[in-house]
Amino acid sequence: MQKVLLQKVIPPLLLLAGVLSLALWYWQGSQTMPALFPAGRSTTLLLIDPGHGGEDGGAVSVSGEKESDINLSIALKCDQIAGLMGIPVELLRTEDSSLASPEAESLREKKREDLARRVEMVNSAQQAVLLSIHQNSFPDSSYSGAQVFYRPTEESEAWALHTQELLRQVVNPDNRRQAKEIPSDIYLMSHISCPAILVECGFLSHAGEAQLLLEEPYQCRLSVAIIGAYLSLPLPAGEAEQRYSSAQNTN
Repeated sequence: MQKVLLQKVIPPLLLLAGVLSLALWYWQGSQTMPALFPAGRSTTLLLIDPGHGGEDGGAVSVSGEKESDINLSIALKCDQIAGLMGIPVELLRTEDSSLASPEAESLREKKREDLARRVEMVNSAQQAVLLSIHQNSFPDSSYSGAQVFYRPTEESEAWALHTQELLRQVVNPDNRRQAKEIPSDIYLMSHISCPAILVECGFLSHAGEAQLLLEEPYQCRLSVAIIGAYLSLPLPAGEAEQRYSSAQNTN
């Protein structure tokens, strides 16, 4: 009974600790660095896409865990942290299910409809940005470390570079991976029009990292780093002053 109670209580406590740490870090950083939020992000909708889902489980860890489940677990934590920090946020899926219509029969057809539905949801959202959560996998099991990919836009690249750096600082200081432009054959990213990044949180093909990716504390650290990057992304040169001036004139 005590074990079950702890399992229910510890995850919220971990999230709360993460949010408090993020708030303190953000407050300290805001003394010297302008941020897109709240001045620039309070009216921007953060769409969070937990990759795969339903019959499409994505990659599989060395212990048999589905990527889609890990994606959803991390995405839900990002959603909770973003909500607690006052960020307008919306998840593209909230359970282990496909977004394809019930009429879709083959796995290929379901994948195609699922991606088309995600594209429709993103493109129909007003003043939105997209954060897509995934896990990596590679035949060589020695590969590890989170990596961020971005749509070929200036804002997406800046967001990805900042997220990659915070993941390094908060999660794994030894990670030397660099943010990269996302390949053009990734359907979702090549069919949307808003700023977007895709975070590969780690390698399921690496036994040690795959185990970490299943653990609540590690998922919380990933989520804090990802949302922290969104909160603290520096404004382009001159834009901070312009927004500050506009806010002062409004007041």
